[in-house]
Amino acid sequence: MAQSWLIHRGCPPQSIGLNPELGPSPADEATRALERRLMTDGDHFALGYSYTRDDPGDPVIVVALRALDEHSPSEFRVVAEELDTNAWTYSLREGGFDTVEEALQWCDDRLSGTAGPLPPVRPATSFVRPAPAPKAPAPRPPGRSR
Repeated sequence: MAQSWLIHRGCPPQSIGLNPELGPSPADEATRALERRLMTDGDHFALGYSYTRDDPGDPVIVVALRALDEHSPSEFRVVAEELDTNAWTYSLREGGFDTVEEALQWCDDRLSGTAGPLPPVRPATSFVRPAPAPKAPAPRPPGRSR
C-alpha cells in the first residue's frame, strides 16, 4: 500500500521495488498477482488494523482494510502474509468480509491459530445503468416565433 501511495504521487514503480536479495521470495503466482494489484490500487483502501507476529514457529502479518468506495464488493478485507522459513518464501492472500467485526475476528483467530481459510472477496457485480428515456422537446414559450 505504501508503494501504491508513492506511485499515485508520481514515483516510478521500478524505483521502489523490493530487492529480492534482501528477503524471501514470493511463493507463487497468486502472491505476485496480489502484490501487483496492491501496488496499483492499494490507495483505494484505508488501513484499519495491522499486526506482525515474529514467532519463529508461525511468522505472520495480518492487515485489515476498509474499501474507500462504500459500494465496493467485500467492503472489509484482510490481507495475510505468511512466511515459510524452510523454503525462504512468503505467501500473500486476501479475504473479503461484510463487517469490520468479522474481519477483525478472523485476524484474532489467525493469530491464535484457529482461523479457517480466508473467505473469497466477492466479485464486483456488473452494474449497467438503464439508458435514460428520451426527453420530450421543451415547450415553446407563447409569442412570436423567429
